Formats: sequence, C-alpha cells, structure tokens
Amino acid sequence: MSARLLPRRTVAELVSRRAVAIPSEAFAVAAPIVEAARARGEAALREYAERFGDVAAGGPLFIERPTLDRALASLPAGDRARLERVAQRIRTFAEAQKHALEAVTVTLPGGAAGHWIAPLERAGCYAPGGRYPLPSSVLMTAVTARAAGVKEIWVASPRPGPMTLAAAGVAGADGVLSAGGAQAIAALAFGAGPLRPCDVIVGPGNRYVTAAKHLVGARVAIDMLAGPSELVVFGDSTTPPAVIAADLLAQAEHDPDAMPVLITLDPTHPDRVAAELARQLADLPTGDVARAALANGGVVVVATLEEGIAACDALAPEHVELLLQAATAVAPRLAHYGALFIGGGSAEVLGDYGGGPNHVLPTAGTARSKGGLSVYTFLRVRTWLRIDDCAAARPVVEDAAWFARVEGLEAHARAAVRRLD
Repeated sequence: MSARLLPRRTVAELVSRRAVAIPSEAFAVAAPIVEAARARGEAALREYAERFGDVAAGGPLFIERPTLDRALASLPAGDRARLERVAQRIRTFAEAQKHALEAVTVTLPGGAAGHWIAPLERAGCYAPGGRYPLPSSVLMTAVTARAAGVKEIWVASPRPGPMTLAAAGVAGADGVLSAGGAQAIAALAFGAGPLRPCDVIVGPGNRYVTAAKHLVGARVAIDMLAGPSELVVFGDSTTPPAVIAADLLAQAEHDPDAMPVLITLDPTHPDRVAAELARQLADLPTGDVARAALANGGVVVVATLEEGIAACDALAPEHVELLLQAATAVAPRLAHYGALFIGGGSAEVLGDYGGGPNHVLPTAGTARSKGGLSVYTFLRVRTWLRIDDCAAARPVVEDAAWFARVEGLEAHARAAVRRLD
C-alpha cells in the first residue's frame, strides 16, 4: 500500500522527478496564440477565448468595476464578511512589508545619493479557472498590488463566476478579463480593448500560462515561472500520521502533477501514514487527482535533524511544513523554500487561504534563487545622485575619470572632468 500511495524514494530521486516548469509542447501551443494577440489585439483575443470556452460566443470579454461591485453586493452577508476578512489579512501583511522599505539618502563629497521607492503603474493578475477556480489567487495578487500602490489592476480569469468577480471587487481591481491561458497573458502584456498593456503580470496558472509568461517576459515583468505545486512535510515521532496524511492530501488534490513529500525521523511513519492516506482517500471527492499526485511524491526516512534539513534544502520546495517538536529551532536553519510553516498548528492550507503571506510561490527548485510574490514584486527601487558642490566632489569626479580611462571610454572621462571647470 505504501508503495502504491506514497513511494519510498531517495532525495536524489525526488529532485530528478521535479516537473520541468515549461514543457516544449506548451511553448508550441502558446507561441502562435501570443503572436496572434500581439498582432491582432482584441479580435484574436476573442477568437481564442471563444474557441477554448473562456467566454460564450459574443459574450463580454471585459467586465468593469460596476459589475464587480454588484457581484460583491449580491453575496450572502457571511460570505462577503469572510472574503473581506481574508483580504484584510493579506492587505495588512503586504502593507507591513511595504513599510519595511524606506527611502535612503547617503552623503558623499559635494552632494548626496539615494533611492526612492515607487510602485509600477499597471498590473495584470491571473487567476486560474480550470479544474478549481481560485478566487483566493485574485485576493493574493490584486490586494497585494493595490497595497503596493499600483494605480490600475486587471484580473484575468476564464469563465469568472460570482465569487471570482466579488473577490476582484474586494481586492480593488479595475476590471476582469474573461479569458484564460496564453490568450489572457498576451492581452495583459500587449493590451486589448479597454485593457492597456500592463507593466507586470503575476499569478499562478497551467503550463500554457507559464509558457506565455515566458514569451512576453522581455516586454513586461513577470513574477515567476511556476510549475506544479509542491509540499514537503518534515516530521518526527510526535507528529500524528493522520495530520501528515491530511496535509499531503490537501496538496495532492491540486493537480495530478503536484508533488507531496514526507521527510521523517520516524521509521514507522511510512506504513502508518500510508494507512491513513488510504483511509482518508476513501471518501475524498478529489481522490483520483490526489492518488496520481501521491505517486509523483514520496517518503524519505532520515536519521537526524541535520539530514532532514539537508533533504529539505536539496528539494528547495514551494512549501515546507515543520511538524517537529523542535520546529522553532529548526526553522532558521533552513535555507531554501518558498514558504515555511512552523509547528503542528501551522497547516499549509492556512497560507493558501489568507493567513497573510502570499500563496504565489516558486516551484521546481527555483526557491534557491527566488522568493514568492510580495508587495516588492510591484515596487521599483529608483536611485538618484545630486552633486551640489563640484569642487568638494573632486575625489568623486577624479575617480570617475580614472575608471573611464581604464575602460577606454575617453568621452566618459572628459564629461566627468568638465564638472571641475
């Protein structure tokens, strides 16, 4: 049973099994769609949106603010309150992140240098609408963009339902594009109808969305090229198998290509967790998807905390749960992950649904070099230099002229020295 549900694997095997973020087949599909949308704008967008069922034939592609407000107003009071509460937690966290950044001024001979922080002007926020529509991703992306100070925000989602529209309303979006896939990403990048070209495109999506983000990445900023979702649970003998199984299944039901992994100090866990997986799968509506994902993952038994930490860092996964007695002590020792959940009460699903930190995170080992979506994704740090007293700035000028001549750029040197005239 354990081999069938959660195979025993080595860390090296798990690393090698990580899905490529963008299969070549996805590029082959996405590239002509992106080019058509670039060349023909709204006409191509509608053609592909209708072909793929994003919108009914002749239906509205662009849903503007009044409709979002009506969708929000039509929600049952309890649903609206919960949506607003989750949005506020995300907003509070993003605003705290923004306040951690400050303008900087540094004095130098004859003047000063520094930086100012400014938001991007327009953001496109993608929210999947396929197997599981994700209004939570609307909040994670659009609320964070608005907290950064972005002036214009459009959400793109195929077949957006009332909750997706209401989430866009709560988040403060200016409108919703009723399209998905490569055609939506191209529209966000190049503009279409009332949708002006965005400066940044963010949010999770399938392989065609990811391929399209890569294709438009030279024109517009993107958050990341994310692949299938990943979770590593690092547990010990204090961790109940039922909790481990529940958390692995919560990740596994996302996608057949998801990768749920257990790293454990308890050699009895593989069999006990397998039994719990079988029990919990018995009445899980998403069981078929979860079973496929479990086969992608695995369980690794380690002898020491150090070995477990090394295993987690080798995988550099999207999510790490520390279900350990020593979770608080282990947490600062981990180097590579998208998001960390510390202690038995800190279920990864609480991060998915608005604990505060963002759920748009790097996958496939890219957490070694990249963090998740945050308010910083929507901000620019812009530097400035001011020289008020050129005589006092002589050391700066002469150093610049010296460096220019070292590099063979005489016009640079002369431009610097002229400030001493």
